[in-house]
Amino acid sequence: MRCAQTAQSRQRHPIKTSCLASATVLSAAALSACSTLPNGERWGQDVNVPSWQRVGGAAWQAVRNPAFWAPLAAAGVVQIDNWDHRVSRWARTQTPVFGSQTNAATWSTNLRSASVAAGWASILLAPSGPLDEDWLLDKLKGSAVDIAAAESAIEFTSGLQRVAKRGRPIGYIYPGDTSMPSDHTATAAVYDAIAAQNVRLSGVGPGLQTAANVGLGALTVATGWARIEASAHFPSDTLVGGAIGDFFANFFTKAFMTPSGPGGGRVAAASLPGGGELWVQFRF
Repeated sequence: MRCAQTAQSRQRHPIKTSCLASATVLSAAALSACSTLPNGERWGQDVNVPSWQRVGGAAWQAVRNPAFWAPLAAAGVVQIDNWDHRVSRWARTQTPVFGSQTNAATWSTNLRSASVAAGWASILLAPSGPLDEDWLLDKLKGSAVDIAAAESAIEFTSGLQRVAKRGRPIGYIYPGDTSMPSDHTATAAVYDAIAAQNVRLSGVGPGLQTAANVGLGALTVATGWARIEASAHFPSDTLVGGAIGDFFANFFTKAFMTPSGPGGGRVAAASLPGGGELWVQFRF
């Protein structure tokens, strides 16, 4: 009975993390759901075709973000004295948070799903003004950027797995033999970062923004740790996956979701009887 109670108590942590992150994002976004951005425009209204200068600047800002370079640095550090394998072995034998490898594998998928839900909640509740024709068009443009960010992170992770060809840790009990980087963690990280960016763009107060960042970051970390306890990945795999997800979310937001400078362009759309029109305007 005591062992069962202990295992059950271990599983409460990811539940609390998931609920906290989701509730924080929903609360932050709901406060401005029918309003506009701080500059008076709608979320998604400023989606643009960026200039090469903006693309380079967005990439540089994403690389400078500690949520990108810090996990990569940590992935290098854990290679010292074989800590990558030692931590993996300890986690899968002790399972200190989830109680068993099976529970950890299940919760890694649940936590990833919670991150995806948080990302989509932030998209739907981002301030795009009243529910009218423009609301729908701006939502479509903004969500296209966020979907592109998520799919880019996921496809980049899959490609890197094929190149790295790193085997799973000993004791992995599910199909699949590619370990570096973690696709679960990359997916959670990109959607959590998308949600954090959308909350930031919504113009909420610094306290709520900080709470959203902490809750969403904890959700990404919990997903990564669950993959380690499930013996699906080494710590470095999850760290690299988290860095990839954060990079693509930040890059796409900064490149496409802000007003374009000289040499860029603009994306616009409008509905017409029986269809619609999409304009892509370039400036040279």
